[in-house]
Amino acid sequence: MLRDKITETFVKVDDFCNEFEILYSKHQLPAPSNVKTRNRKAGMCDSEIITLLIAFHGGQFRNFKHFYVDYVSVHLREDFPGLVSYNRFIELSHRCAIAFMLFLHHCCKGECTGISFIDSTVLRVCHNKRIKRNKTFKGFAEVGKSSMGWFFGFKLHLIINDKGEILSFFLTKGNVDDRDAKTITNMTKDLFGKLFGDKGYISKALSDLLFGNGIQLITA
Repeated sequence: MLRDKITETFVKVDDFCNEFEILYSKHQLPAPSNVKTRNRKAGMCDSEIITLLIAFHGGQFRNFKHFYVDYVSVHLREDFPGLVSYNRFIELSHRCAIAFMLFLHHCCKGECTGISFIDSTVLRVCHNKRIKRNKTFKGFAEVGKSSMGWFFGFKLHLIINDKGEILSFFLTKGNVDDRDAKTITNMTKDLFGKLFGDKGYISKALSDLLFGNGIQLITA
Protein backbone atom coordinates (compact mmCIF):
# COMPACT_ATOMS: atom_id res chain seq x y z
CA MET A 1 0.00 0.00 0.00
CA LEU A 2 1.39 3.43 -1.00
CA ARG A 3 2.18 5.99 1.69
CA ASP A 4 -0.52 8.39 0.43
CA LYS A 5 -3.07 5.58 0.68
CA ILE A 6 -1.93 4.79 4.22
CA THR A 7 -2.43 8.45 5.17
CA GLU A 8 -5.89 8.44 3.60
CA THR A 9 -6.79 5.27 5.48
CA PHE A 10 -5.55 6.72 8.76
CA VAL A 11 -7.73 9.82 8.40
CA LYS A 12 -10.86 7.68 7.89
CA VAL A 13 -9.96 5.35 10.76
CA ASP A 14 -9.09 8.22 13.10
CA ASP A 15 -12.40 10.00 12.45
CA PHE A 16 -14.26 6.77 13.20
CA CYS A 17 -12.25 6.02 16.35
CA ASN A 18 -12.89 9.50 17.74
CA GLU A 19 -16.64 9.00 17.39
CA PHE A 20 -16.39 5.46 18.72
CA GLU A 21 -14.51 6.57 21.85
CA ILE A 22 -17.22 9.14 22.66
CA LEU A 23 -20.00 6.55 22.38
CA TYR A 24 -17.97 3.85 24.13
CA SER A 25 -17.17 6.05 27.13
CA LYS A 26 -20.87 6.82 27.65
CA HIS A 27 -21.71 3.12 28.01
CA GLN A 28 -18.60 2.05 29.90
CA LEU A 29 -19.11 0.88 33.47
CA PRO A 30 -17.10 2.82 36.09
CA ALA A 31 -14.20 0.95 37.67
CA PRO A 32 -14.65 -0.06 41.34
CA SER A 33 -13.15 2.48 43.73
CA ASN A 34 -10.93 -0.16 45.36
CA VAL A 35 -9.36 -1.25 42.08
CA LYS A 36 -6.23 0.49 40.85
CA THR A 37 -6.10 1.26 37.13
CA ARG A 38 -2.95 1.76 35.09
CA ASN A 39 -2.74 4.76 32.80
CA ARG A 40 0.41 3.72 30.99
CA LYS A 41 0.71 5.38 27.59
CA ALA A 42 0.74 2.84 24.80
CA GLY A 43 2.96 4.80 22.41
CA MET A 44 0.57 4.15 19.52
CA CYS A 45 -3.09 5.15 19.35
CA ASP A 46 -5.84 2.79 18.23
CA SER A 47 -6.14 4.61 14.89
CA GLU A 48 -2.49 3.92 14.05
CA ILE A 49 -2.76 0.26 15.03
CA ILE A 50 -5.88 -0.33 12.94
CA THR A 51 -4.35 1.53 9.98
CA LEU A 52 -1.32 -0.77 9.96
CA LEU A 53 -3.51 -3.86 10.25
CA ILE A 54 -5.43 -2.69 7.17
CA ALA A 55 -2.26 -1.73 5.29
CA PHE A 56 -0.87 -5.24 5.77
CA HIS A 57 -3.75 -6.72 3.80
CA GLY A 58 -3.20 -4.21 1.01
CA GLY A 59 0.38 -5.36 0.42
CA GLN A 60 2.18 -8.45 -0.81
CA PHE A 61 3.67 -9.63 2.48
CA ARG A 62 3.16 -13.26 3.44
CA ASN A 63 2.91 -12.63 7.19
CA PHE A 64 2.39 -9.66 9.47
CA LYS A 65 5.74 -9.97 11.26
CA HIS A 66 7.63 -9.58 7.99
CA PHE A 67 5.45 -6.58 7.10
CA TYR A 68 5.98 -4.87 10.47
CA VAL A 69 9.67 -5.59 11.03
CA ASP A 70 11.01 -5.23 7.48
CA TYR A 71 8.69 -2.57 6.06
CA VAL A 72 6.89 -0.52 8.71
CA SER A 73 9.85 -0.26 11.10
CA VAL A 74 12.19 0.70 8.25
CA HIS A 75 10.15 2.83 5.86
CA LEU A 76 7.22 4.21 7.88
CA ARG A 77 8.90 5.31 11.10
CA GLU A 78 8.45 8.99 10.20
CA ASP A 79 4.72 8.45 9.66
CA PHE A 80 4.37 6.58 12.96
CA PRO A 81 6.77 8.32 15.39
CA GLY A 82 5.46 6.35 18.37
CA LEU A 83 6.22 3.01 16.74
CA VAL A 84 6.68 0.18 19.24
CA SER A 85 8.38 -3.20 19.00
CA TYR A 86 6.65 -6.01 17.13
CA ASN A 87 5.81 -7.94 20.32
CA ARG A 88 4.37 -4.82 21.95
CA PHE A 89 2.30 -4.08 18.85
CA ILE A 90 0.73 -7.55 18.99
CA GLU A 91 -0.19 -6.94 22.64
CA LEU A 92 -1.76 -3.57 21.84
CA SER A 93 -3.68 -4.83 18.81
CA HIS A 94 -5.99 -6.89 21.04
CA ARG A 95 -7.54 -3.76 22.55
CA CYS A 96 -8.62 -2.57 19.09
CA ALA A 97 -10.66 -5.64 18.18
CA ILE A 98 -14.09 -4.11 18.82
CA ALA A 99 -13.31 -0.78 17.15
CA PHE A 100 -11.72 -2.56 14.17
CA MET A 101 -14.70 -4.87 13.72
CA LEU A 102 -17.18 -1.98 13.86
CA PHE A 103 -15.08 0.04 11.41
CA LEU A 104 -15.12 -2.85 8.94
CA HIS A 105 -18.86 -3.31 9.41
CA HIS A 106 -19.87 0.34 9.01
CA CYS A 107 -17.22 1.81 6.71
CA CYS A 108 -15.67 -0.90 4.56
CA LYS A 109 -18.48 -2.98 3.09
CA GLY A 110 -19.31 -2.93 -0.62
CA GLU A 111 -22.69 -2.80 -2.32
CA CYS A 112 -24.67 -5.80 -3.52
CA THR A 113 -24.62 -6.13 -7.32
CA GLY A 114 -26.97 -9.09 -7.55
CA ILE A 115 -24.09 -11.57 -7.79
CA SER A 116 -22.66 -12.68 -4.44
CA PHE A 117 -20.45 -15.48 -3.13
CA ILE A 118 -20.56 -17.10 0.31
CA ASP A 119 -17.96 -19.24 2.06
CA SER A 120 -16.52 -19.93 5.50
CA THR A 121 -13.09 -20.62 6.92
CA VAL A 122 -11.97 -22.10 10.23
CA LEU A 123 -10.09 -20.13 12.87
CA ARG A 124 -8.16 -22.67 14.93
CA VAL A 125 -7.43 -21.81 18.55
CA CYS A 126 -4.86 -24.55 19.06
CA HIS A 127 -3.65 -27.92 17.80
CA ASN A 128 -6.15 -30.74 18.26
CA LYS A 129 -3.82 -32.50 20.71
CA ARG A 130 -4.03 -29.50 23.07
CA ILE A 131 -7.82 -29.01 23.00
CA LYS A 132 -8.40 -30.34 26.52
CA ARG A 133 -5.60 -28.18 27.95
CA ASN A 134 -6.63 -24.95 26.24
CA LYS A 135 -7.99 -22.31 28.64
CA THR A 136 -7.85 -19.10 26.58
CA PHE A 137 -11.20 -19.59 24.82
CA LYS A 138 -12.79 -22.06 27.22
CA GLY A 139 -16.56 -21.65 27.01
CA PHE A 140 -16.35 -19.77 23.72
CA ALA A 141 -14.58 -21.94 21.14
CA GLU A 142 -16.06 -25.31 20.16
CA VAL A 143 -15.00 -28.45 18.33
CA GLY A 144 -16.17 -28.44 14.71
CA LYS A 145 -15.54 -30.24 11.45
CA SER A 146 -14.62 -28.79 8.07
CA SER A 147 -13.60 -30.30 4.75
CA MET A 148 -10.06 -30.47 6.17
CA GLY A 149 -11.06 -32.42 9.28
CA TRP A 150 -11.74 -31.69 12.94
CA PHE A 151 -10.64 -28.47 14.63
CA PHE A 152 -11.15 -26.45 17.81
CA GLY A 153 -12.03 -22.79 17.46
CA PHE A 154 -14.36 -20.57 15.48
CA LYS A 155 -15.76 -20.11 11.98
CA LEU A 156 -15.58 -16.93 9.94
CA HIS A 157 -18.48 -16.70 7.47
CA LEU A 158 -17.99 -14.27 4.60
CA ILE A 159 -20.02 -12.94 1.66
CA ILE A 160 -18.44 -10.91 -1.16
CA ASN A 161 -19.74 -9.45 -4.42
CA ASP A 162 -18.38 -10.04 -7.92
CA LYS A 163 -15.88 -7.21 -7.37
CA GLY A 164 -14.34 -8.94 -4.36
CA GLU A 165 -15.81 -6.41 -1.92
CA ILE A 166 -17.00 -7.65 1.47
CA LEU A 167 -20.77 -7.51 1.85
CA SER A 168 -21.18 -9.29 5.16
CA PHE A 169 -19.19 -11.26 7.72
CA PHE A 170 -20.12 -13.25 10.80
CA LEU A 171 -18.10 -15.03 13.50
CA THR A 172 -19.55 -18.17 15.09
CA LYS A 173 -18.41 -21.06 17.24
CA GLY A 174 -16.73 -23.89 15.38
CA ASN A 175 -19.67 -26.26 15.70
CA VAL A 176 -22.15 -23.99 13.87
CA ASP A 177 -23.26 -25.42 10.52
CA ASP A 178 -22.57 -23.34 7.41
CA ARG A 179 -26.27 -23.71 6.58
CA ASP A 180 -27.45 -22.37 9.95
CA ALA A 181 -30.64 -20.42 9.19
CA LYS A 182 -30.06 -17.71 11.81
CA THR A 183 -26.53 -16.98 10.60
CA ILE A 184 -27.47 -16.95 6.92
CA THR A 185 -30.53 -14.77 7.54
CA ASN A 186 -28.45 -12.16 9.38
CA MET A 187 -25.80 -12.14 6.67
CA THR A 188 -28.14 -11.89 3.69
CA LYS A 189 -30.73 -9.40 4.94
CA ASP A 190 -29.45 -6.68 2.56
CA LEU A 191 -28.75 -8.95 -0.43
CA PHE A 192 -30.68 -9.73 -3.60
CA GLY A 193 -30.14 -11.73 -6.78
CA LYS A 194 -27.94 -14.82 -6.96
CA LEU A 195 -25.84 -16.22 -4.11
CA PHE A 196 -23.17 -18.79 -5.06
CA GLY A 197 -21.75 -21.31 -2.58
CA ASP A 198 -19.99 -24.67 -2.52
CA LYS A 199 -21.60 -28.03 -1.76
CA GLY A 200 -21.47 -27.27 1.97
CA TYR A 201 -24.49 -25.01 1.46
CA ILE A 202 -26.70 -27.60 -0.27
CA SER A 203 -30.01 -27.55 1.58
CA LYS A 204 -33.58 -27.41 0.31
CA ALA A 205 -34.73 -25.67 3.48
CA LEU A 206 -32.04 -23.00 3.09
CA SER A 207 -32.81 -22.55 -0.61
CA ASP A 208 -36.50 -22.07 0.16
CA LEU A 209 -35.71 -19.62 2.95
CA LEU A 210 -33.48 -17.47 0.74
CA PHE A 211 -35.84 -17.68 -2.23
CA GLY A 212 -38.58 -16.25 -0.04
CA ASN A 213 -36.27 -13.29 0.63
CA GLY A 214 -35.56 -12.67 -3.06
CA ILE A 215 -32.26 -14.57 -3.23
CA GLN A 216 -31.51 -17.57 -5.47
CA LEU A 217 -29.00 -19.96 -3.88
CA ILE A 218 -26.76 -21.69 -6.43
CA THR A 219 -24.47 -24.46 -5.15
CA ALA A 220 -21.76 -26.47 -6.88
